[in-house]
Amino acid sequence: MLGADDVKRRSALEAIESLIPKEVLDIVGAKPGGSEPLNRNIVGGQDLLSSWVREDAVGVSRQSSNMYREPKALLEDHNKDTKADGKHESGKLTGGVIQQVVSASENQKPGKKDADVGKSVSAKSGNQTEDNLVRQMRDQLIMARVYANLAQGQSHFDLVNDLKQRIKEHKTFVGDANADAELPSGAEEKVKLMAEVLVQAQEKNYDTATMVKKLRAMLQSAEENARMLKKQSTFLSQLAAKTIPKGLHCFSMSLTVEYHMLPLNQRDFPHQERLEDPSLYHYALFSDNILATGVVVNSAISNAKEPEKHVFHIVTDKLNFGAMKMWFLANPPGAATIEVQNVDDFKWLNSSYCPVLRQLESSAMKNFYFKADSAITLAAGTSNLKYRNPKYLSMLNHLRFYLPEVYPKLDKILFLDDDIVVQKDLTPLWDVDLEGNVNGAVETCGASFHRFDKYLNFSNPLISQNFDPNACGWAYGMNVFDLNQWKKHDITGIYHRWQSKNKDRLLWKLGTLPPGLITFYNLTYPLEKSWHVLGLGYNSAVEDSDIATAAVIHYNGNMKPWLDIGMSKYKPLWSKYVNYKHPYLRQCNISD
Repeated sequence: MLGADDVKRRSALEAIESLIPKEVLDIVGAKPGGSEPLNRNIVGGQDLLSSWVREDAVGVSRQSSNMYREPKALLEDHNKDTKADGKHESGKLTGGVIQQVVSASENQKPGKKDADVGKSVSAKSGNQTEDNLVRQMRDQLIMARVYANLAQGQSHFDLVNDLKQRIKEHKTFVGDANADAELPSGAEEKVKLMAEVLVQAQEKNYDTATMVKKLRAMLQSAEENARMLKKQSTFLSQLAAKTIPKGLHCFSMSLTVEYHMLPLNQRDFPHQERLEDPSLYHYALFSDNILATGVVVNSAISNAKEPEKHVFHIVTDKLNFGAMKMWFLANPPGAATIEVQNVDDFKWLNSSYCPVLRQLESSAMKNFYFKADSAITLAAGTSNLKYRNPKYLSMLNHLRFYLPEVYPKLDKILFLDDDIVVQKDLTPLWDVDLEGNVNGAVETCGASFHRFDKYLNFSNPLISQNFDPNACGWAYGMNVFDLNQWKKHDITGIYHRWQSKNKDRLLWKLGTLPPGLITFYNLTYPLEKSWHVLGLGYNSAVEDSDIATAAVIHYNGNMKPWLDIGMSKYKPLWSKYVNYKHPYLRQCNISD
């Protein structure tokens, strides 16, 4: 049974989701961590006009491309189009209804008629497209709402009623359609009926300046609404990303019960003698997500040429230890070797040794995470919400800085995140010459992004005096670590020193990538990009060719493939390694 909080959360999700346009949701998927003001040119590739409902003093928006943009930008586009066409055809609204009226305000005197507004369309001259009827209906909706507002102020109530009736019919017909083919039959007739009413309104000779003011107010209101929707959707995206789905919780609990029902002599894995053999291929995987961990192991084994030489070292927390072991006891990875450890059994990993543990126990950090009067409003809390993700409180997230202590007898190890899928045999990575470096990773920097200044606070002299702001960033998720070079350079000691200096979070915010960039500075070897392709958890535009040739694909971002908010186009690449017919999954209603 759902608790009160779950019911409230579900209701909130359903209520707000119904308000969020598809374009806004697409933007949040592309930029999971951003909370900056919405870029109003985000859907410039589309040329759809916005719809705006304002009835009974209640405003609701269905924004699309032009409504997110500044009036100045719309005017510039209008001018460019006019120049390209050579002339502006009379009777057509080249830049959209709002821009037509606003830009024409200087050229029309009050009382002068617009050119057949009722028959206007938004398609650009000489560039007709298949969705002209949809655009025309949206144009008519905008003008009808403006005229209804003006008529209300002039006490033309019969006209107001006629306009509202046509608005209601148009809304029903247009819906979410983006092409003429999506419109129901009879749309042409509705356009004619609306045109007749608009002509009647036009003949009232309402003041053009007043109309311009109304349209500008609508535009400003739409932009403000878009900003709020951006914050709301960012908040909900972060909330969904850090919330454990009910099915996964059931899955873990069921496995835990089964594990504790096993006799003690059936709780051990075979081939334990391979765990410290440096001649084999060793993987480190730290996670509390049993299903995701299973996909990583299954995909790696499925693509391995010699699976009997692969050893997977899994570390989880106390809560999921029994469940993780039970899953791999019930689903052994063929000839490969599995080890499952509990991070709480590492007694050496304590606050006297580990700076991040000391910081997590500090009153300042507890206030940051748990203080009752912390900002919870969208405006104040959205930007910090992602840093309150529970993963930042887990030592599983920081255990990557202690690999030689966890695996003292190994020479090289491949570190994997739990949100990746292996698509090729990874054994060639052990033959890569890191040229004396400690970390082998794929770089993520471009011309001006994913460089050190994105992650570190270069206004602090400790950072600016020791690091290059243009140094290239790299990705966690698939990293080859030379543990002998690690010990030689005292990597864990470097991490400890910098983590201690960041106790007030003034050098970087929470997370493991910023301290990783610092710790492995000038000690990272760039791997070929095809080894590790990122972005499947937030970027819907990852090239299919890059995915097809990648050895590892990474669902970094909020849209994990096991969540409902995961991108459907990438889910099959992950779900093909999940046996949804397994009894444990079926009894918890986990399905594709």
